[in-house]
Formats: sequence, C-alpha cells, structure tokens
Amino acid sequence: LMKEGAATDIPSPTFSLIQSYEETRVPVFHADLYRLQHGAEVDELGLDGLLSTHAGLIEWPDRLGQLASDDILTVSLSGRGSSRIARLKPSGAWLNALQRDAELQEFLSRTAHATSRRYFFEGDASARRYERLVSPAGESCLLMDMPQRPDGPPVKHGKPYSAISHLAENIAPVVAINTRLVALGYSAPRVLQADLAKGFGLIEPLGFQVYGKMMLDGFDMREPLEVAAAVLADMALQDWPRHPAAAPGVAHTIHDYDQAAQLIETDLLPTWFIPHARGVEATAAQKQQFENIWIEALALARPARAQWTIRDYHSPNLLWIPERAGLRRVGIIDSQDAVMGHPAYDLASMAQDARVDIVPLMEDHIIAHYCGLRENQGGFNSADFMTAYAVLGAQRATKILGIFARLNKRDGKPAYLKHMPRVSRYLARNLEHPALAQLKKWYMTHLPEAIGLKP
Repeated sequence: LMKEGAATDIPSPTFSLIQSYEETRVPVFHADLYRLQHGAEVDELGLDGLLSTHAGLIEWPDRLGQLASDDILTVSLSGRGSSRIARLKPSGAWLNALQRDAELQEFLSRTAHATSRRYFFEGDASARRYERLVSPAGESCLLMDMPQRPDGPPVKHGKPYSAISHLAENIAPVVAINTRLVALGYSAPRVLQADLAKGFGLIEPLGFQVYGKMMLDGFDMREPLEVAAAVLADMALQDWPRHPAAAPGVAHTIHDYDQAAQLIETDLLPTWFIPHARGVEATAAQKQQFENIWIEALALARPARAQWTIRDYHSPNLLWIPERAGLRRVGIIDSQDAVMGHPAYDLASMAQDARVDIVPLMEDHIIAHYCGLRENQGGFNSADFMTAYAVLGAQRATKILGIFARLNKRDGKPAYLKHMPRVSRYLARNLEHPALAQLKKWYMTHLPEAIGLKP
C-alpha cells in the first residue's frame, strides 16, 4: 500500500490499540485487539467508522465480533523459529482480487518480467489499473491490468451505457489503437506483450512529465500545448482504418461517434447532475426538450471527413517527451475509447481541460495555432470548425458534469466535484456561440447552476 519510494515508521499498535496511516496510497489502519475483554471496548474504538473509509489490518479479530464488511482476508500464521506458514482465507471481494492476482502472476511468468518487482503506478475512474515493473537488471515497463468490462444495466433500447457510447470493453482496443498510432509515427505506448483473453499487457513507459502535473507545477506549457495541437492537425491528414488489428485474426472496430453515443452522454446531465444540483429528478419533459435541442445542435458538428477521435486527449493523458523530435514529443495514452468523429472534439478536450485551468487567452492561442496549421492543408473552413468546436465543447462539458456527479453519487468518489466550477465555465463560454442560442436558453431556464449562475 505504500507509494513507491516512500518510507515511514510502522509502530506497533499494542498500546495505542489503533495506528492509522493517511500517507499511504489508500488510508489504512492497523489495530491490535489482544487486550480487549468485551464488545463494549470494541465499540469505543470506532472501528465501524474506520472500516467505511480505510483498509484495515486487525490482529486478534476474534475480539471484534461481527465485522461491518464481508470483504475479509483472514491470514493465519503457524510454525516456529525463523519460518512461518501463512494460510489465506478470502471472502467477498478478496476472492476475485486474489484470483485476478494469480492470473496476473501466471501472465508475468511468461514474460521477461517474471521476477520483476511490482509497484502500483496508477488507477483512474475506471476498473483499469497500472503497475510499474522493475527487473533485477533495472529494466522497467508498465503492466496494464484491464479486465473485461461487465455489462451494466440497460439504459436505452436494451443496451448498457458503455455499448451505446462505444467505450472499450477489453484490452484489445488498447493493443490495436496504440499499434496503429505508433506505426504512423506518434508516441503512443508500444505494446510489448499482451494476453487479450485475460486483459493483461506490458506497455512501454513514456516518462513522467504528464501535462496536468506540469501545469500544476507552473511549467511554461506554451510549447507542449502547441505541439499537442500540431499532433491533432497532423492526424487530420491520415487515413484512419475502421478495423485495426489487435492480433492476427483479431480486429477492433472503431465505431462512429454517432448521434446515439453523443445523446446518451448528454443525458448524463439531466440524469445525474440535476439531482446533484437540485435534489430532485429531472422531469420527462425537461429530458425530452433537452434531447431535442441537442439533436439540432449536433447536426452542426457532423464531420465532412471523419477521423479517429481519441476522446480523452487532455492533460492526464498527454506526456511531454522533450528528448524525442517533432510531433513525437507528445505522448498519448488512454486512447482505447477512440471513435470516428470530428477533429474539433479532441482540440476542445485539450483546450478546455476539465482538471486544470486553461485560461481563455491560452485556449484562443491553441485554437489559432491549430487552425493556422489546418489552413495550410487546404479544404479547411475555420468558421465551420469553430461552430463544431463550440457544439462539441458544450457536449463534452455537459457529459463531464454528469459524469462527475455520477462518480460522486454512485461510485463514492467526491474528489471530482472540485472540478465542476471549471467545467461550468467552459460550458458557459461555448454557449455564447450563436449556433447554441436555444441550448443556452434551456440552461438559463432550467439549470443555471450548470453554467455557474445562481438559480
């Protein structure tokens, strides 16, 4: 649970009974209940509250009585002298966790990293997670653990949200899309080895200079953002396959970013953000009017020539690699949800970043830089592009407000709420485009909170 390179004292809780650690990757407490005699003493410790917020290591759990969680790993130690035998008895979520780890170990046994040390590297809002592997010789790579996405409940026409919005269901899109991006000369992580059936992959590390962290550290981002915009302009020149190969005989389909996908995303706002902001469910009439307005607006952003749209082309997923040359200085990760769409979407993703502030002057500079490169390509209409930019920027901001509200309410992840005011500012700016006058009126009438106004 300790972060890589972190060091801390781990005192015994024999006398304090409970020792908590907030500096670990997830909050942890260590309890020693040996001296307790009856249940009332346990109640006084407040373990029920800790178990709702922390992972717990409890010695002498028989003193505890009934645990508040079904997710328990019982570790029994036996033996004498310098050796011990540990017997593990999992229940609840631990059953799947240990099974998954056994599958991971089996995968690693077939690679050059069978004996590498494993360090947690990163997790995100999805079930996908990463570890950094370091071999005895000091060679490093990233392990991607991306299990098959389970189908969620049907939300429309009998289909789950992920199917309608064309989200990646397994690791095959990662392999297929990254391989194609690398072949075209872009700096996506090369997939070194993968098990498509189990959902494991070894991928090339692209360094640690993540755009988002650089921005928060006060780094001058003018050049990195210009090059990232230039990557998108260059992508507009490419011929993008609809069925890139993940393995011999295994192809991944790049779906159109169609109206159904875009509408199921905008529906996240009335479904999740309205209850978050108002404490009541959206009415059927509100939802229908909202959808009708979006149908008209999205028609203004249909691409004349569709290209791969990464959809998550923003600061957490862009890395600066100054030792490389040209466009390869921009590392692109988390591209597995790519669709065939309008190039304005990815530019809006980057220039209206949900997690860090992009001031209007910098946003305008990014747009101007991109459009200047596209005008040299020929056949580019800047006015049409800016209309699509406003429409898709508003669609993306609408979706994100709904997603952040959902992450808070459904998934217990309130940390995303702090980004909502920023996203609301982007949404309000997009709504100033004349083509979105009806949408702006809907927000002003039904949900001014979403654009940063008091109701």
